[in-house]
Amino acid sequence: MRILLCHNFYREFGGEDQVFADEGRLLEAHGHEVLRYTRHNDDLLDMGRWAAVRATLWNRQTLKEVRRLIRQERPDVLHCHNTFPLISPSIYAAAGEAGLPVVQTLHNYRLFCPSGLVLRDGHPCEDCLGKVIPWPGVLHACYRQNRSASAVVAAMLAFHRAKGTWSRAVARYVALSEFSRRKFIAAGLPADRIVTKPNFVDPDPGPGDGAGGYALFVGRIAREKGLDTLLEAWKRVARYVRLKIVGDGPLSADVATAAEQDPRIEYLGRRAGDELPAILGKAACLVFPSACYENCPKTILEAFAKGTPVIASAAGAMTEMVADGRNGLHFHRGDPQDLAAKVEDLLADPVRLAAMRRAARDEYEAKYGGDVNAQRLTAIYRQAIANFHPAISEPAACTTEVSP
Repeated sequence: MRILLCHNFYREFGGEDQVFADEGRLLEAHGHEVLRYTRHNDDLLDMGRWAAVRATLWNRQTLKEVRRLIRQERPDVLHCHNTFPLISPSIYAAAGEAGLPVVQTLHNYRLFCPSGLVLRDGHPCEDCLGKVIPWPGVLHACYRQNRSASAVVAAMLAFHRAKGTWSRAVARYVALSEFSRRKFIAAGLPADRIVTKPNFVDPDPGPGDGAGGYALFVGRIAREKGLDTLLEAWKRVARYVRLKIVGDGPLSADVATAAEQDPRIEYLGRRAGDELPAILGKAACLVFPSACYENCPKTILEAFAKGTPVIASAAGAMTEMVADGRNGLHFHRGDPQDLAAKVEDLLADPVRLAAMRRAARDEYEAKYGGDVNAQRLTAIYRQAIANFHPAISEPAACTTEVSP
């Protein structure tokens, strides 16, 4: 199969960027031919405000470039990861004109939430869910804490909802969890076109032994990832339980201060990808205290691949990924006392911990390995091709230049 993968890279390399790279490599390893079309948000630095607005709503450059690429390469399917902001939904029209089915992975919640996180003031927020115009996101300046920027995103969402882009232009949406699938159905996406396929870890890093005995956090050092809850919880952990923290972000200084004040805490900063499997494998458990709903955090999958159980906040996709009492534990989101209690209980019971390590590894082998993921993905492509009905073209409103 010949697949055209498309992705708009963020300024800071993140999880979506990694999945785009991993999925392309996985498809090639399984004998498929992969073409790639990408844009990068660094290009925004050279664009004026109105040029960026036009590109977000409907990027004519993308339309022309992808039209030409499809004519030259004749792929079987177009698979989009992130189109926001520079690729834009115009890419769907390029595919539709060529009779090419579109598959869209739903990495975040931006198709109904301007910020993409469904989070405001550190708490889940569904104020824009189901609204034709996501005006609460503008009112609260949810995108980049800027009302003007939020209004552009809201306008893009409202315009394409009215045009029918989200309901007609995509043959298959890929939700990364059943939780996110339910949210997108509530947001108005057609339920019969949304399939669930999680992220994956490939190659298999092999199981670890947990011999380090420490708890571990890996991720962005930010409030939405629950760092405030994590640091507060460690003040309540009575036993001498070591905590290693890997990553960087806006709360890095707070973590460094906590490490200076508490000898049990070690801040490792950012670590290269090839270092993480060993750190994960030696950990007694991964702590995942995110305040976000999350979709399918790859850090949890990487922990399972090493046989490391996960203590996760009971929110979003974590409630289905982490089976409470089997391959990890749940704690009440944002509750440091409950988190501290769960850490102490788990690490005080080596027999239970060993059983959870086996269950975590079994979970990886059954659901999150490369081979099973490649099979699921190619099946989704075949479904998209078999059920494709082109239904989007370039809108008349976007065929002329927009003046500021």
